[in-house]
Amino acid sequence: MEKRIRFGNNAEVLLAMIILARSTSFIMTKMVIQSIGIFNLLSLRFMLAFVILLPFGWNKLKLISKNTILHGMVLGLTFVSVMTAEITALKTTDVSTVALLENTAIVFVPLIEAIIQHRGIKKHVVFSVLLTFTGVVLITFEGAGLHFSLGEGLGLLAALLYGAAIILTARFSRKEDPLALGVVQVGFMGVFSTLSAFAFETPRFPQSVFEVQIIIALAIVCSVFGFTLQPLAQSKTSAERAGMFCALSPASAVVLSFIFLGEELSLLRMMGILIILAGLMSSHMLERIRVTRLKRVNAFR
Repeated sequence: MEKRIRFGNNAEVLLAMIILARSTSFIMTKMVIQSIGIFNLLSLRFMLAFVILLPFGWNKLKLISKNTILHGMVLGLTFVSVMTAEITALKTTDVSTVALLENTAIVFVPLIEAIIQHRGIKKHVVFSVLLTFTGVVLITFEGAGLHFSLGEGLGLLAALLYGAAIILTARFSRKEDPLALGVVQVGFMGVFSTLSAFAFETPRFPQSVFEVQIIIALAIVCSVFGFTLQPLAQSKTSAERAGMFCALSPASAVVLSFIFLGEELSLLRMMGILIILAGLMSSHMLERIRVTRLKRVNAFR
């Protein structure tokens, strides 16, 4: 039991690192999206990532089951849908707003889970979600009113799809080899993006050193590390807990926007980041307290 607990904690550290790595995609994508098509960008990013992953995952891929292929295809399609909505929103909406809206998945995940499982939402989950969401609001709403437009609508659509992706990943990663599932998922993301690029755009290779650098960074940091290892990290934690970690993404986006885009990092936004971290820690601590109390009650029976 102790080994499982320690591994679970390590898995959550890995999940946090994955979310932080993938949060850099908001900034990098914003830098190039006006000069290259959405599906073209996704195609180059994920096909390159799959080529990089192939030598490392070849032995696992030779032994994968039909279910792993099917589940990887479903996850690949879901995540491509998430990123299509996200990048389209980034074309007309600022990074912090898209980061906020997409990561309202922290609210959708426990709600969707409760509906699917026909049960109420745990009190400590409600408290942690509200605390975390308050932090997200602080770092993204300051200085600009949020008006509902196509960009904001696409951000909310990305959140719903991302919530579904988190839940599906949690389900599938417990049934399949999570690393093999991650590689197959990235491969299908490349396939679906490439087909969409040929169907809706005029595909082209990068035409500047800057575009090449951004695509390589997106492929390695956000795809090879981010998407491939997420099933492994989620295989040892709950979907609700994974959803809470989504709040790290807008917090990181604010810091990166300050560094690379010159956006303001005010005291209020810094407070928001601290509240987000408090929300994440409170979820873990309150869950441990709940489990400890249940054990004590059962011990007296």
